[in-house]
Order: sequence, then structure tokens, then C-alpha cells
Amino acid sequence: MKLPATFYAALIACFCCATASAQPDTSFESGIVAEIPPYQPQQSVSGVIRVWGHGHVTLQWMKKILGLWEEGFKRFQPGVTIQYEMHGTSSAIPALARGVADLAILGEEIDPDAVTAFEKIRHHPPSGVEILTGSLDVRNFDYAQMFYVHKDNPITHLTLAQLDAIFGSEHRRGTGNIRFWDQLGLSGEWAGRSIKPYGWAVDDSFGLYLQQALLGGSHRWNGDLTYYRHIYRPDGSIYDHGQQILDNLAKDRYGIAISNKRYENPDVKAIAIGLADEGPFYQASKKTLVLRQYPLTRLIPAFYDRAPGMPVDPKIKEFLRFILSREGQQAAIADDRYLPITKDDAARELKKLD
Repeated sequence: MKLPATFYAALIACFCCATASAQPDTSFESGIVAEIPPYQPQQSVSGVIRVWGHGHVTLQWMKKILGLWEEGFKRFQPGVTIQYEMHGTSSAIPALARGVADLAILGEEIDPDAVTAFEKIRHHPPSGVEILTGSLDVRNFDYAQMFYVHKDNPITHLTLAQLDAIFGSEHRRGTGNIRFWDQLGLSGEWAGRSIKPYGWAVDDSFGLYLQQALLGGSHRWNGDLTYYRHIYRPDGSIYDHGQQILDNLAKDRYGIAISNKRYENPDVKAIAIGLADEGPFYQASKKTLVLRQYPLTRLIPAFYDRAPGMPVDPKIKEFLRFILSREGQQAAIADDRYLPITKDDAARELKKLD
């Protein structure tokens, strides 16, 4: 006998209540997720969903949360099995284009070149929805791109246009070069002092992201940029590029750097960023990322192949509807690496599946 969906919904609710009573969670993220409607199947589906995406041969990056999603989804849709092929973000869109993947879940925003390559094969762009928010400070989970100055620098906030003027040289945001601290209103010892920028390698995935999100699609960086790559030590440990950046900024009173909270030291300070001269300006935090107040919030997408005028494959649609539900976003809290999305964001993305 086929049990009604309401039975499975009640089962999930009991499971979640039991878990909550054992480990109370009053975090900001839990409050956000509690506002998202629970999953209600529109139809019964079955079959295999071949998922390609953010992963590693030895490290369970996205596979862990996918396992939570599969476990929860099968309580509603027991006829569906997830087949994991998590070989990295760069493999996902090509696999989708070639028809060996049903769903591509990336570890970062899609590269415009990947869209172009997909269109050449399929003659239409890939369809996608945003399913998660990037982390605040978890390595390999699309952590926030943050800007730092030396602790003695009086600067507290900058706009994206000012940062583009500092780190770039084409300035598609409309401001010319900013190369000296007095151009930002500093005086005294700062007057006439050159701004020394530090950051990621320009061909790193973070560098490529900032070319789109900060430099407006330009690849013309400040020629004085000092950039860093991971250093692999003989003992197998890694001197992370983000750590190198802030370690060097700590020695340079006149520097400015792109890095992340996880690498902070007492001699550097994060600055707030905003879109307009009058603000508002935001520091990166779990709250400002989930609410998309921080101007460089990272978003995690899932893509599928949908020909123009055609419906979404029913099993893909139901799986994505589950991910965008309360239960699906609770998995992000249980995984504790990516951040969830809000009720309004989930509702907007669900409409894309119609």
C-alpha cells in the first residue's frame, strides 16, 4: 500500500523535533530556515538522478550534504536513487552538456565560459536555481571574499567602486585609478603613500570570481598587485594563500588585501563594504550573507538541462523542490558548512522550475 505524503511529512517532523530536543539550536540560520515552507510532493517520481559537481576523490565536500538530501528526499520519494559523481565544479557543466549528468551542483557561481561551452553543444543555456549561500569562513565551501587593511589604518569602509579603482585598472564601475591613500581622504602620514594591494592569483577561482563581481567583467588588474598561491610544504601541509596574504599585510601599514576571516591576525582589520557612497556598509557575517546584504555574497547553484518550452524532468524538479524546502535547508544547518537561503529566495527560485 502506498502511504500518503502526509505520513512522510509527519515522520520528518518527528525526526526533526527529536533531533532539536537532543541538540537545541537557536542560531540565526535555524530561525531563517524555520520560515521556509516544508516539502510537499507535487507528484510521485522514481529513477536515478546522476549528480556531478563540487567534490574531491578523497574529501567529501558536497557529498556529505547530498547524502543528507538523499536520505530526507527518499522518505517522501522512496523510488529515487542519487548517483554521485563529485569530481569537482569544473567537471559538472561539461557532464551536463554531454548528457552523462542530470544535475550539476557547483561549488561556486557558474563561469561564463562554461555557459558558452554548454550552449555550443545544446544550443540553449543551462537552466539553474540558487540552492545555498556560500559559507562565512569554511575552506573549500565558497567562503566570503573580505577586504583588509593594517590595524593602524583609519579606513573603516569602502564602496565596490573604490575597491575596483584600487584593485583594477579598467574601472568599469566608473571611477579612475586610486593608487594613494590620500585619494581616499586620509591625511598625515598617509598622504602621498602608495596603496599596496595583495590578493589571490588572478587565474585562481577566487580571482576569476572577483573579475566578474568586483571588476565588472574586466580582467585588467592593478599591475602592482602581489598575488599568492598555496605553498605545499615537504611535510604535506599547506601554507594557504589566504594565510600568506594576511601574514604579509600584517607587515605593511600601507597595504590592502583580499582574504577571509579564517586567516585573520591581530595586526589586520576587516573593513565594511557597500554599493553607494552613502552606504549602507556591511561586514561579512553569517547574517549579512544569508540576507544578501553583503555586496559580495557567494551563491551556490544547481543546473539542469531544460530545452526551451519543455518542462523540467519530474524527478529533477521534485529533488530541487526538496532542496529548496525547509527540510532541504535544514540539511545545510546539519552539515554546518554552507549557509541556507531565506524564504523569499527559496520562493523565487521555485518559480524557475515551473
